Amino acid sequence: MSIPIVNSIASWFLKKRFHQIDLFLKYPNEVQQELLLQLTNKAKDTEIGKQYGFESIKDYKTFVERVPISTYEEYQNNIERSRLGENNIFWPQPIKWFAKSSGTTNAKSKFIPVSEDSLEDCHYAASKDLLCMYLNNNENSQLFTGKSLRLGGSKELYRENGTSFGDLSAILIDNMPFWAEYSSTPSSKVSLMSNWEEKMQAIVDETIQENVTSLAGVPSWMLVLLNNVLETTGKNNLFDVWPNLEVYFHGGVSFLPYKEQYKNILPKKDFRYYEIYNASEGFFAIQDQNNSSELLLMLDYGIFYEFIPMDSYGTKNEKVIPLSEVEIDKNYAVIITTNAGLWRYKIGDTVRFTSIDPYRIKVSGRTKHHLNAFGEELIIENAEDALKKVCKRTKAEIVDYTAAPIFMQGKEKGAHEWLIEFKTPPADIDYFNELFDNALKALNSDYEAKRYNNMTLNKPTIHIARERLFYDWLKQNNKLGGQHKVPRLSNSRDYLDALLELNK
Repeated sequence: MSIPIVNSIASWFLKKRFHQIDLFLKYPNEVQQELLLQLTNKAKDTEIGKQYGFESIKDYKTFVERVPISTYEEYQNNIERSRLGENNIFWPQPIKWFAKSSGTTNAKSKFIPVSEDSLEDCHYAASKDLLCMYLNNNENSQLFTGKSLRLGGSKELYRENGTSFGDLSAILIDNMPFWAEYSSTPSSKVSLMSNWEEKMQAIVDETIQENVTSLAGVPSWMLVLLNNVLETTGKNNLFDVWPNLEVYFHGGVSFLPYKEQYKNILPKKDFRYYEIYNASEGFFAIQDQNNSSELLLMLDYGIFYEFIPMDSYGTKNEKVIPLSEVEIDKNYAVIITTNAGLWRYKIGDTVRFTSIDPYRIKVSGRTKHHLNAFGEELIIENAEDALKKVCKRTKAEIVDYTAAPIFMQGKEKGAHEWLIEFKTPPADIDYFNELFDNALKALNSDYEAKRYNNMTLNKPTIHIARERLFYDWLKQNNKLGGQHKVPRLSNSRDYLDALLELNK
């Protein structure tokens, strides 16, 4: 099929889809309220639907009064029943797939239900929308002249009852339509290999023979793969391997710590980066503009949104609000109700709205992954903005990092302790630390107040990690690949102490 024909088909789909997108852009709250009633009506005869009287829910107010906020721990028993073959518990469709959550490094795995509705109307619909938005913004794109290099996780089969579990990316690859398989590389066979290190080399060997025009995957692991490509081929940059490469679609972790390293191996000013916000629980937002760090919240993927302002999160005054009540530049925990049967579910992410007409967001962190041992409320967004500024000043490059509190002992003040693995270390780590401390003060007034005259917090302590420390720790804990990562910020010292021990 020729490129003009492919682009014409894409253009036709784009116009059709943009009419639907325009609907939720103009009437976002009405679309969300209608969606909520569609979800409750569809699930009215499930166990949960009968328990909370979905049949008579006619508005958001009644929904809130009847259905409690939930966590994975409260869902776990029902999910295990579903994995053992029981149906109609929280969603009317049989659940065939479970996404093994790898958003944290906890030993305890989470298995998130993926229904046929969520697969088609959320995850696959989002993939199409992403391409549509990109093509709409880049009319001269040659995306379809080649293939997309996708980097996903591995998949295992829960054999006793025929249900499958694995990384969400593997479930998507395993179920993708033939046309998507044709336009992607590596092959499904290689993509679904379980041994991560063997798979990485197999991907390199297979993809360097292809005409790759786009990349898709988590920034940290994609960077490992791309450096392996350069090492194997002996080339200086990726355009020497794939001259028609034009865009990288990324998500899963913040791109900020990796941006300069990507620019080094992709040295073209017009190369595009497009961010997405998805998780095992659903696909939530898409970058809809070139050269933007804002993501458009997608309101018609079968997901109903609610939010908890982080200044009340976890307190007796905790308040849950609908989309219509959010404000710009406030930090919110995300609550979702989905077409896979998750009802008022805390996903553990935090977002900040940059616009409410339309609703655009930035992912600001995790509800559990922040530093607040001393009332400083330091979130990942603060840390990564500060590190980006300081790396630019000192010409340093970061591979990975984690931080935890140094707790007060006797008269000794507290502090933050950082372990950073550099690709290019700063010439003077003490100067780097001074700049970093000042950057955090400028970004976070609570941190600045606690640092004032060392009143509560002493200056941060920074350790330089040896090469491949974070990789070795993940390998040691059987967590290579996918979206596995060490939490960047933690109020517990468990991760930091284990890494410091391995760093000796």
